[in-house]
Amino acid sequence: MNATERLQARYEAALMPNYGTPPLALARGEGCRVWDADGREYTDMFAGIAVSSLGHAHPAITEAVSRQVRTLAHTSNLFVHEGEVTLAERLLSLLGATGRGRVFFANSGTEANEAAIKLVRRYQGPDRPVFVAAEGGFHGRTMGALALTGKSSIREPFGPFGLTVRFVPYGDVDALQAATRDDTAAVFLEPALGEGGVVPPPPGYLQAARDACDASGALLVADEIQSGIGRTGAWFAHQADGVTPDVLTLAKGLGGGLPIGACIGLGDAGTALRKGDHGSTFGGNPVACAAALAVLDTIEAGGLLEHAAQIGRQLADGLGQARNPLLAGVRGRGLWLAAVLTQPLAPQVEVAARQAGFLVNAVQPDAIRLAPPLILGGDQAAAFLAAWPAILGAVPVPAGQEA
Repeated sequence: MNATERLQARYEAALMPNYGTPPLALARGEGCRVWDADGREYTDMFAGIAVSSLGHAHPAITEAVSRQVRTLAHTSNLFVHEGEVTLAERLLSLLGATGRGRVFFANSGTEANEAAIKLVRRYQGPDRPVFVAAEGGFHGRTMGALALTGKSSIREPFGPFGLTVRFVPYGDVDALQAATRDDTAAVFLEPALGEGGVVPPPPGYLQAARDACDASGALLVADEIQSGIGRTGAWFAHQADGVTPDVLTLAKGLGGGLPIGACIGLGDAGTALRKGDHGSTFGGNPVACAAALAVLDTIEAGGLLEHAAQIGRQLADGLGQARNPLLAGVRGRGLWLAAVLTQPLAPQVEVAARQAGFLVNAVQPDAIRLAPPLILGGDQAAAFLAAWPAILGAVPVPAGQEA
């Protein structure tokens, strides 16, 4: 056995089987490149599910984390430290909500959504027991967040849940408006479906959701766990639509690889939770906050919002130019894209890309997700695009099923 196979064997013997056995054992990374346990090099076009926003071993993060560990690694929520205050202030500033919002820090996206659920319930009280969420949406795997996740195959084995949820087709304004009533506590939406396949809504959908919430008294919760922190070429995806949510949840790219999530309540929603209502021992950890501040500083100083938009256009245009019966089109914005296939062969395309030296993600049977680090260079994007036709060509389409 080679080094990868040996590590996979140990993995199978020691870890629970919920992930299956990963096909690759990564050993180290630098920028947008990673190496496996056997020394093979890959260009990372996926960034650990849109997490490694500055790539791997970025000096800004390594220096900030190392400095913080040497100073103070943990405080719990019983004490305040400057990093969490500064980070909360920065996030509110980026939202244009200084003095008009409050932040709760967690360790992950699903925890941020759990906090949002409790915030909504405390704000609305018992007379509004219903949540509205989208079919195909993904909000996490803990029990509250899973109740809102519109994928029955991962939700139903673990019911019943403590939430009443009305699911509506994503992008259907009429269905959303009809479901948002006087008994609705909140509407939970992603600005574009992430795990659903990087599916953007039709123009005006988020504004329609805002209007429906305003008319009914429901809160609008924007789940930007995957789309936030520059992923779409803006700090937050909802900003491009000119819509302000009542609650915003963040994680993934915020920490650049360190575990951190945030639930941000805007306006009156920011003060809905009372003392003792919620908590997290590790939430707002000094080390994670130091990493997040380094991410925000680097994105701002390096012009990475504009860079993500530019390289995203380069990728989208280049992907769509491939002449292959397997390619149906490209969707998404910034460095959050999906190559849409005519056949459910995304896992085979993922394997072909890996064999060619690129890490991509078969997010749906017919969709390949690209979410590379925001620092991806134009030359690296060009190299991937040059390899793209051969990657598609390595996956045979069954005769007569080209479209």
